[in-house]
Amino acid sequence: MGIRKNQQNLTATERSNLVNALLTLKQNGRYDLFVRLHIDRANGDSDWSTRIGHRSPSFLPWHRKYLIDFELALQEVDPSVTLPYWDWTTAGSTSTLWSNDFMGPNGTSTANWRVNAGPFAQSTGRWTLNVRSDSANYLRRSFGTGGLRLPAASEVSSVLGLTTYDTSPWNSTSTNSFRNYLEGFRGPNVHNRVHNWVSGTMAGAGSPNDPVFWLHHCNVDRLWSQWQARNPGLTYLPTAGTTDVVDIDEAMNPWTTTPRNMLDHSAIYQYQ
Repeated sequence: MGIRKNQQNLTATERSNLVNALLTLKQNGRYDLFVRLHIDRANGDSDWSTRIGHRSPSFLPWHRKYLIDFELALQEVDPSVTLPYWDWTTAGSTSTLWSNDFMGPNGTSTANWRVNAGPFAQSTGRWTLNVRSDSANYLRRSFGTGGLRLPAASEVSSVLGLTTYDTSPWNSTSTNSFRNYLEGFRGPNVHNRVHNWVSGTMAGAGSPNDPVFWLHHCNVDRLWSQWQARNPGLTYLPTAGTTDVVDIDEAMNPWTTTPRNMLDHSAIYQYQ
């Protein structure tokens, strides 16, 4: 069982091991397979037709499965590696998260917000975006464009206070829905806002091309885990009877894994 730490608590060795494992997955081609999976899923999800990975109740279990598979791929490179989480309520643009020996810095405004330093800059020769959702084949970031700020702890707390997992019509218009308020289409706009705050590569369907994607989604998963612990008598909804979204015992494409399979992660990993 792995322990997922706050990225601020990683040792220098743990940071280095994670970066090296990411670079190895990129070099052997497996990283791009995960990017392709996310692009295909994001492009296939729609509010008023089939939706699985986004805009739907299975947003959280789908991404939990996605994270687990990616973490296992990293561990095939280095068994010591576990995915850390980025708590955006305490780590903003000045965080060591963006240091040149970890996730790398913001992009350069005069160069189409291209990231020009750190291990994931294209100039290193090790991080060209081969599978992407826009025309740029290099990593881009533009922190806080338009004055956008990261979610505050009080906003996250308000979302965690919701006691219904999801509500009809099970899409981006759902109200009083923990899933939808955490995903960021209603309420304080949590998950989506972080993607848009980083901006650049993170703002599109190819967002996993930015390695900070995994740390961001680990935090989203951690918040779901906290909600589950607070509400042990509540569960995934819907349980049955819908057509365009995944019920609790239906498979989440492209896997045979169901949302119920993803409710308990304690045997696989825990959060520090």
